[in-house]
Amino acid sequence: MTAPVRIPFPVVDEVSRHCLQEEEPETVHIEVHLPGPLDRTRLRKAFLEALHRHPRILMREARGPWYRRQYEWELTAEPDVEVVTFAPPGPRALPDARARALAAAPPLSASPPIRLEVVESVLLLTINHTALDGPACLRVLATAAELYGGRDNAPAAPPTRPTEPRQDPPDTPANWSPPARVAHGTPDPSPGNGMLVAELPLPHRPKGSPYTVNDQLMVTTALTIAHWNREHGARPRPLRITMPVDDRPRDTTMPIGNGTRLVEVPFVPRELDVTDMPALLRRTAERTRALKSLPRPQLGHGAALLTAPWAPVTARAALTRTLRRAAAPWTSTTLLSNIGRIPYPLDFGDEAGRAHAVWFSAPARMPRGLTVTTASTAGRLHLALRWSKALLSHGDGAHLRDLFEHYLHTTEVTP
Repeated sequence: MTAPVRIPFPVVDEVSRHCLQEEEPETVHIEVHLPGPLDRTRLRKAFLEALHRHPRILMREARGPWYRRQYEWELTAEPDVEVVTFAPPGPRALPDARARALAAAPPLSASPPIRLEVVESVLLLTINHTALDGPACLRVLATAAELYGGRDNAPAAPPTRPTEPRQDPPDTPANWSPPARVAHGTPDPSPGNGMLVAELPLPHRPKGSPYTVNDQLMVTTALTIAHWNREHGARPRPLRITMPVDDRPRDTTMPIGNGTRLVEVPFVPRELDVTDMPALLRRTAERTRALKSLPRPQLGHGAALLTAPWAPVTARAALTRTLRRAAAPWTSTTLLSNIGRIPYPLDFGDEAGRAHAVWFSAPARMPRGLTVTTASTAGRLHLALRWSKALLSHGDGAHLRDLFEHYLHTTEVTP
């Protein structure tokens, strides 16, 4: 019998593995809404075949002694568990499935570390973020859609933009001081994350604008948090917003795993002036372009040293957690993950149809405590706000959504 293939944990996976917390699981949730029902047998068969076509997703954490120098993924020929389940219909079926996506991560000990719940015509994927990210699992789901419906689900070509020589914007604020935190609202006594999803119009952008929708979303996020903090009496401080950047191809060659790198977009309080929105959008676009063009390891240079096998993983895990606690004041204010236009049709054929809404949400552990995730499908913007219950309540989330919608509208600069 051939021994299973083993792959050392990449840097992102290992740091996440070191810092797991049962109270706030590191899950990514993807929610796909279809117009029609799905056949159970066909969906299970299509999703299983999709897993085999992307075999890197069929993995579990390999067992090892306490003194091992690294964690390893063990690839499996078949899933260890039934990945696809069907929830009984009912008025609470979808909210309950969302709550499960935030409260319990698929275990790393069973292959694959994802689960797919079907609630009538909604597909709800829950991903253990230590192993995988949202775009990678969306690629697998697009393959399953093609196998289920028999229709081409190849990705659309990305938008073409003129290439410009990289220039470091001269007025980028320094990152030497701790950034603003999202002010506490009315915390919920229960542990874990809360979430709110909304469907909004895509913001208008004049043709030939020097900024993108992503820049509009970045400005909207900054203005929303600045407004929230003013309302709650927080002293003005610079904001830093983490932005994942994903350079992977979207076709079937896409590497499966955690493939995004993180950059931080800074704002100083005096910049967040809505009286000159064109200048704010232009300055933000210059910063995001410059940051995206810089070559940088996924989690920075220090993470590579922490994950080098110079000591057993148990010792390095303790050091990583200690350093993470010490660095908490310097953690970015929030994370904005803009998936952008969903590149795949997600067309499941005649009966189930093509996806008309897709939501993602990213983990929102303290000290950051709030994440903003956006995607667009069928000409609409799908927003998910996710928060730590130690920071905010559902009512706070609803107010933040209203502020986000207001400031998104203010970015619609007319010529």
